[in-house]
Amino acid sequence: MPENPSIEEKSEAPDQPPWFLYLIECLDGSIYTGIAIDVAARFAAHASGKGARYTRTHPPARVLVSVEYPDRSSAQKAEYRIKQLKQAAKREFVAQMSR
Repeated sequence: MPENPSIEEKSEAPDQPPWFLYLIECLDGSIYTGIAIDVAARFAAHASGKGARYTRTHPPARVLVSVEYPDRSSAQKAEYRIKQLKQAAKREFVAQMSR
């Protein structure tokens, strides 16, 4: 697994779907970080109030970025590293991934 969460990896096991790290910008400008197999479906769950507790009180506005990982473990490790960052560093991560 890469040290840097911004490095994309391709799934080597064809029978296991890849996992995605995603960052959502909420209506109040805050950033929510999570993981999912289907980012669009997970965003819809957040938007409908059936997602994470955080997004029930901070409604999501848009997906800022999603990054593919080969398995859940890799995605969770990347999620943990991103969640340790301050908001400015998260926005820099998004900017790097959007280039």
